[in-house]
Amino acid sequence: MHFILRLGNNENVRLPFFNFFLLFVMGWLIVPAVEAQQQPSWIRRTVNRMLIDSTAPGKPSFRVYPTLGYSPETSVEIGLSSMLLFQAKNDTLNRLSEVTAFTFFTLESQYGIWLDNFIYGDQDRWALLGRTRFQRFPLLYYGSGPGTSGDNPAVVDAMYIQARQRLLRKLVKNFFVGPQVDFQNLYNTRFTQPKEGQPFERPLGYKGSTSLGLGLSVVYDNRHNVLNVRKGLFSELSFLSYRKSWASHYNFDGITVDHRMYHPVNRRDVLAWQVYGSFMWGDVPFNMKSLLGGDMMLRGFYQGRYRDNNLVSTQIEYRLLPFGFSKRIGGTVFAAAGAVAPRLGELNVRQFVLAGGVGLRYLMFPKKDIYIRGDMGLTSEGPGFYIVTGEAF
Repeated sequence: MHFILRLGNNENVRLPFFNFFLLFVMGWLIVPAVEAQQQPSWIRRTVNRMLIDSTAPGKPSFRVYPTLGYSPETSVEIGLSSMLLFQAKNDTLNRLSEVTAFTFFTLESQYGIWLDNFIYGDQDRWALLGRTRFQRFPLLYYGSGPGTSGDNPAVVDAMYIQARQRLLRKLVKNFFVGPQVDFQNLYNTRFTQPKEGQPFERPLGYKGSTSLGLGLSVVYDNRHNVLNVRKGLFSELSFLSYRKSWASHYNFDGITVDHRMYHPVNRRDVLAWQVYGSFMWGDVPFNMKSLLGGDMMLRGFYQGRYRDNNLVSTQIEYRLLPFGFSKRIGGTVFAAAGAVAPRLGELNVRQFVLAGGVGLRYLMFPKKDIYIRGDMGLTSEGPGFYIVTGEAF
């Protein structure tokens, strides 16, 4: 039996159960022990610099730490992650900004560089939210539609580039509007049919495609710490149009709706709820369709296990941050449901798939209230495990 260690938004690393358990023990037992040492060795000092938040409130915090993993697709994977946390003008009244980077390579000559940014200006006058990806990594393809089988997926091996940014301007308190751009390029593509079972009908864009979208995003956001929201509301409506005249291979459009609410139950506990929808029409290449699964929504399913033009999903989570008996260790329970369909009118309750699970949390940055999360998602197709910085939503 193997489990999934989620190192980022899209990729899986499978670890034997003992290694996964050992990883949790090291994370939640070694770090407090390091803090207790008055005269740390150079090893303890190195761990201290990587994992212990010693910066004053409002001051920038930067961490670099290595990652190591394995999967049948990649063999041994070695990576390096970094995280920069700061508040504009070092003012704790401003929102917490985050810039993260992750780079990896494998013994199978696969590699990637990821960059995510959530940057807020002084008094929220503007915000720059986005992600950048460059990678070569296998993508499992289960087909399109709500009734696909979880057995014998095809493998799409390709080079992939994505650059997506939203530049938002505050109009009134907590209300932002601004343009967004999304560029995605799938190239040097090899579509490999499964060795067993029926071959897939090759989807639109299986030889690779370029997609350039321009659009508008409207956001209401009164969250203060996007990595661990204690109270607040986030609601977004965004539109993107991809056109051949803008260097895209296909003409298609998409609308995304994302609504999240956070209710404090007491000083520590939070009840969080999210409703998400992605609706696309036109000649949509397979890699641009709406995806269900992953470490953010329907945890336990492989991201892209279900894909189609239209998607609706919801999840609810109860967070205990931290437990009453601990200053650093917390937990969560969660449940989710979602469905995909080729047309909006074909979405119905019978197509919904369910997932749920539990998780543990470790308070990595106490002064900024940021946790490392380890989630176990349970589905009809088995469990999935994830380790990620910050909450799922």
